[in-house]
Amino acid sequence: MKDEINIDGEIFHNTVKILKDLIKFQTVSGKPNIQLIEYCENLLTKSGAVSVKTFNQSKTQANLFSTINGDGSNNGGIVLSGHTDVVPATANEWTSNPYEAREDDNKIFGRGTCDMKGFIACTLAVAPLFGSKKLKKPIHFSYTFDEETGCLGVPLVLTDLKKRNLNFSACIIGEPTNMKAITANKGYNEYVTHFTGVSGHASNPENGVSAIEYAIEYSNKLLELKNKLKSKTVKKKIFSPPYSTLQIGKISGGIGANVIADKCSLEWEVRPVNEEDENFVTKSIDDFTNNILLPKLKKNSPKGNIKKEIIGEVVGFYKEENSEAVNLVCNLTGDNSIGTMSFGTEAGLFQSSGISTVICGPGSIDQAHTVDEFISYDQLKKCLKMLVNLQKRIESK
Repeated sequence: MKDEINIDGEIFHNTVKILKDLIKFQTVSGKPNIQLIEYCENLLTKSGAVSVKTFNQSKTQANLFSTINGDGSNNGGIVLSGHTDVVPATANEWTSNPYEAREDDNKIFGRGTCDMKGFIACTLAVAPLFGSKKLKKPIHFSYTFDEETGCLGVPLVLTDLKKRNLNFSACIIGEPTNMKAITANKGYNEYVTHFTGVSGHASNPENGVSAIEYAIEYSNKLLELKNKLKSKTVKKKIFSPPYSTLQIGKISGGIGANVIADKCSLEWEVRPVNEEDENFVTKSIDDFTNNILLPKLKKNSPKGNIKKEIIGEVVGFYKEENSEAVNLVCNLTGDNSIGTMSFGTEAGLFQSSGISTVICGPGSIDQAHTVDEFISYDQLKKCLKMLVNLQKRIESK
């Protein structure tokens, strides 16, 4: 009963305060996040954590990996992981300023409340509890940059951990799952294909080469591959939809109807359920480009070009048999129901590094990336309860 009172009391109020602070940092993907990272590092240092930061090339973004090492051992630590970046928010579409947290109806509104600063706030609020006890194994806090744009930050963290020869018993990634254990997610591959043609006056199309027309042919090939993915037989239907998906999200090019467009770009993504489908799309679109479309473009203009830019290729998260991380979370939450998700996360990268991984965090994916994004008090309290139970579990008696 005492722990329940604590969760409803000081720890919860600290969580709300920290979350409000985190929302003020406008850490949109691709933008600097150093101030937020320093804020988190200062709080963790006060709890006795030792921190290591890894940076992007321009030093404008950082990952933070902090450790509270109760017994001095480096073995069997548990990682609590969350990404610090958020998707953009258009202020005039929101009821209130998206970067000023607003409380209403037992909810906290603001960009990132659900995805996923709510989880980060919970871990920071509980950090002093971990720091005040002698622990049987270390507890680690991992906060990364640019997860939303291809999981660009976490590989730097994992490379650093490998150099330091640390090992872990489990990683809990706090994406919004309504505090249910998630055991698998699709991969996520994001691309931008750039087309270069020759500009000219639209009154004489033969004097130019339209980059947009070649982008359309490329798009048609992608749509053909999309339909082939949909018709492929899936042995284990664990996702919704069960098959690999392909989606064209944005086409940009041209300046007007009377000008032949010399530039066009196509933003598209693939969410494969397995490596086979991922390789199928890559080989098919590259063969089409190199053997058919690019030679056709070069024939019309030697200066023409087609270049596929890889924004991110994130490995999927695959269900483990007898997962230590899943068993841990189910025991901590008292909920044995498990599920899968179709959106990409950093889980597959942690798993590929040999760390037993599970996704479990407060809030619903239905609120992520939306106008007036929110997280409920109830979800924050459930997350705090899980973390308090984790502290009890690894506390040395």
